[in-house]
Amino acid sequence: MTVLAIGATVTALATPAANAQAPADPENRAYAQINALQQLKKSLTPTERKLDSRLAITLRQRASKVSASALPKLSTGVEVSKSGTTKVEIHAGAVGDDLLARLRKAGAGIRFASPRSGTVVAEAPLGALTEIAGWTDVTAIGLEHGAITGHETDPAARTETKQQKADKQEAKAAAIAAAGEVVSEGDRTHAADTARTKYKVTGTGVKVCALSDGVDSLAASQASGDLPPDVDVLPDQEGSGDEGTAMLEIIHDLVPNAQLGFATAFTSEASFAENIRALRFTAHCDIIVDDVVYYHESPFQDGLPAQAVNAVTADGAFYFSSAGNEGNTLDGTSGTWEGDFVDSGRGIGKFAGQAHDFDPGAGVQVLNPLSPNSNGVVTTLWWADPLGGSANDYDLYLLDAAGNVTDFSQDVQDGNDDPWEALRTDPLAVNQRLAVVKYSGAVRYLQLTAFRGRFTDSPDGQLKGFSTTGVLRGHAAAEQAFAVAAAPAHDPLPFDLETGDPANPAGPYPNVFTKQTKPERFTSDGPRRIFYKADGTPITPGDFTSTGGVVRTKPEITAADGVVTSVPDFSPFFGTSAAAPHAAAIAALALSGNPGMTNTEIRTALTGTALDLAPTGYDVRTGNGVIRADLLLRNTGATPQPLVKAGAPKVTPTTGDGDAYLEPGEQGTLSLPATNVGDGTATGVNLTVDTDDPRATVTPRAVSYGTIAAGATKSKNYKIKLAADYPLGRPVTLKVKATFAGYLSPTSSTLAVGVGQPSSTVHDFAYTGAPVPIPDNDPAGATATVDVSGVGYAGSLTFSIDGTDCATAATTGINHTWAGDLVGTLTAPDGRTATLFSRSGSNGDNFCQVVFDDAATTPFASVKSSDAPFTGTWRPDQPLASLRLAPVDGTWKFTVTDFANGDVGSIRAFALHIAGFEPA
Repeated sequence: MTVLAIGATVTALATPAANAQAPADPENRAYAQINALQQLKKSLTPTERKLDSRLAITLRQRASKVSASALPKLSTGVEVSKSGTTKVEIHAGAVGDDLLARLRKAGAGIRFASPRSGTVVAEAPLGALTEIAGWTDVTAIGLEHGAITGHETDPAARTETKQQKADKQEAKAAAIAAAGEVVSEGDRTHAADTARTKYKVTGTGVKVCALSDGVDSLAASQASGDLPPDVDVLPDQEGSGDEGTAMLEIIHDLVPNAQLGFATAFTSEASFAENIRALRFTAHCDIIVDDVVYYHESPFQDGLPAQAVNAVTADGAFYFSSAGNEGNTLDGTSGTWEGDFVDSGRGIGKFAGQAHDFDPGAGVQVLNPLSPNSNGVVTTLWWADPLGGSANDYDLYLLDAAGNVTDFSQDVQDGNDDPWEALRTDPLAVNQRLAVVKYSGAVRYLQLTAFRGRFTDSPDGQLKGFSTTGVLRGHAAAEQAFAVAAAPAHDPLPFDLETGDPANPAGPYPNVFTKQTKPERFTSDGPRRIFYKADGTPITPGDFTSTGGVVRTKPEITAADGVVTSVPDFSPFFGTSAAAPHAAAIAALALSGNPGMTNTEIRTALTGTALDLAPTGYDVRTGNGVIRADLLLRNTGATPQPLVKAGAPKVTPTTGDGDAYLEPGEQGTLSLPATNVGDGTATGVNLTVDTDDPRATVTPRAVSYGTIAAGATKSKNYKIKLAADYPLGRPVTLKVKATFAGYLSPTSSTLAVGVGQPSSTVHDFAYTGAPVPIPDNDPAGATATVDVSGVGYAGSLTFSIDGTDCATAATTGINHTWAGDLVGTLTAPDGRTATLFSRSGSNGDNFCQVVFDDAATTPFASVKSSDAPFTGTWRPDQPLASLRLAPVDGTWKFTVTDFANGDVGSIRAFALHIAGFEPA
């Protein structure tokens, strides 16, 4: 097929002169292998055509239906576990309980399901894929769409196993605790430190949220003071890894008073898009920043993540994304070729398809050679058709120097498919080269990208490496997103991108960025040509070549990388992954001093005050230049904002039986503090208090607190009175509104006042059912229930995971071989939930005689694998007190969810321990 491989031997297809000198054997070998692949493609059944071509051929290889002699070095790259499963993305007309039930029955573990996008990410048995593809509601099954962050690491670093990662995580926690608080050099080079001092703004009133891989070291960074104690992580979206922790530390360094939030971007492309929306519409983030690109994100149309960015920016949020580390033409580091398909005139003899000619001159070259360090990199081919609507069939092939086809991607595009192909280069081979073939259909604009690879001349001089600008794509290229390039703050990148490269640039620290700053050599360039609106409507109907579409100017700005954090693997932290949070934090400073700024105003100020870097004027590598916080705030001005919040109330009974507890029929003094957590003095402060029950009254309803300086607290007294028929044990919910002079006024708080004396008698309610298996890597999790009766309201509540013998897995409360895979959630009868533990304990085994108690000193989030099997008393991730706001009688649910592949276990024994209230 198309394969173009065409090219038969690398040298054979380079130029007419080279063809005359090329040996025949490699060319014939390539033709024979192309022919075999084409015949396989032509023979696919309708069901097989729903499968990614690599899945289809892997299945045929396993059924001995592919000749090993015809394709001696062919590898599909499909990773299959020891149990015979592989990660796939299943696309269907509707994603609901029926489809998920059928998938589970077929042996698939559900990792993520998205009704919005019609996508299910699953760990499915390879042998069941043909059956699943045959279902009428399933439209396609592809390999999992991988992603890459903008963290620049030594390409020689090997891939870590799950165990190696766990071992390193244990060391990280200790190292972070020992290091103590550190501050990014970007705080100085961007002059954010002096800007905060001069303009007295610190991020007050702004919530900045990050998306990356994970926040494994969140608790350790909070313990060291590098992060605040109240980071808002979306439920079950903490992910895995530590890039998110490092990004949050950078943000906190520059805007220490901003609220922080996080969600993982790594479950799937669809999950990433949904988390972008959730951070805005559920967590109410003002500024969102990520450092991720999915390989499946189209360069020519806004896909799911870009559409989510469009939605949140339309709602008023600011969005920042790393430009990527895929290189640029100015530095000669590009691994991208973009342009119109050009028929080489080498239709591969009797075989179908025409090979693309990469040579822009008079010569013909159908193979684009890769550099030595382009081993093991994901390579994608896109063409200008709409997502889910391509009827033009292009294919991608990887060859070695001898003319062997070593990998391929030749999906069938017949009208309802994505216009893309993807493969991974051989991790060990040298002198690899890529070929693009138009198997059938019309001429289209193409983009070929070897992520973290590079096109360079072949060692024998027969092939020239052709590259172009324009690697930046996906949601970073969304119209209202800020794509951020990188420049070093301090020391240079400590390794060469490729052997023989020029020296990497160094930064100005301890001085500030200037116009003489040099960008990182790996930072990705733009611009981005877009051919389709988000809904697939063509922008220039009939013109899908280099004269069509619209061009978006990308990237916009440059910010610091190569900075320290307290996270060991990210100190120094290089890459556009580090640059993007610096830019987001600087925008947060401006927004903190100018609440209500629009996206347009921020964009104008950031780009207008950026320091132009070489070459002169806007350039596709650094955009408008490197940003400085002092110049931005000088341009926008900044006013310190007050922010007043009500604190925890304290009640002293003044009537009744003389004890320290407020009870029905009694009244007392309610002391209610108000704290100005903002940057400016709060004037005209007033607090109003309402209760949720007419049998509880607070007077006066409104009290003036006058003026409160930044950082200060004032308390005022109210009277609280309970009717005689107020329910014993029912907390009084106070709804407090604080008003003051300032843009951030008013603030609202919901506080609780306890009613009654907790009983000393504790009732135990234990699970007595059979062990409940915890499905591996399945968001459905496992749930066991316990019925509670005869208590009413709870004066105290603890939860235990029990067990009779902690030395034996079968007699523990939860037996599982990797505690760090698990999230445990307790759900009260009224639907309120509390997370007990969330992916803590690394590779430790089993929970046995563990008590979760709000009064415990040590959080369970701090456990180490060496503590396993986990025993003792710990503070839960979320307080159990939140589950005592309603009567506790009814059915309680304990759910344990496994969020990683490879380890299994069961829920066996647990109990609730609840005390009611002493009679009044």
